[in-house]
Amino acid sequence: MHLYIFGANQAFNPILPATGEIIWSVISFVVLLVLLAKYAFPPVKKIMAERTAKIRGDIEAAEKARLEAERVLAEYRNQLEEARKEANRLVEEARKTAGLVREDLLKRAHEEAADIKRRADEALAIEKERVMNELRGSLGDLAVELASRIISFEIERQNVDPLVEQFLHEMGARSK
Repeated sequence: MHLYIFGANQAFNPILPATGEIIWSVISFVVLLVLLAKYAFPPVKKIMAERTAKIRGDIEAAEKARLEAERVLAEYRNQLEEARKEANRLVEEARKTAGLVREDLLKRAHEEAADIKRRADEALAIEKERVMNELRGSLGDLAVELASRIISFEIERQNVDPLVEQFLHEMGARSK
């Protein structure tokens, strides 16, 4: 009886390991797999689940932060728009106020100019009246002196004054 060893009559193959090595490798692998499944995989699985949960939480927090940032940005944009509207309103109000002030100043200037012209006209009329009175008095004196020289006799002032006044009154009526 010959004992034939499995593969004994085959030639040595350097690529294929011996049959005993394959069996021990498979048994070692199964034992290692069982030990890893019992002791190593649960903590690794737990760590992976925690890491997944942390990443998921971080993503949710980042999403919330992004939404909050978008909300704050929209709020700031609204505030900026309202500030622009308020600034435009203030500028428009200032323009209206400036226009009213300008109109008021122009009105006052026109009133003052009219008042100055009226006072100047009054002063001119008073001065004209004064000059006319002086002129009448001088003219009366000159007329009397001239008449005295022409007639060569002394005319009494009392007799001539009413005549001079009448003459001047007639002259004044003609000049107006």
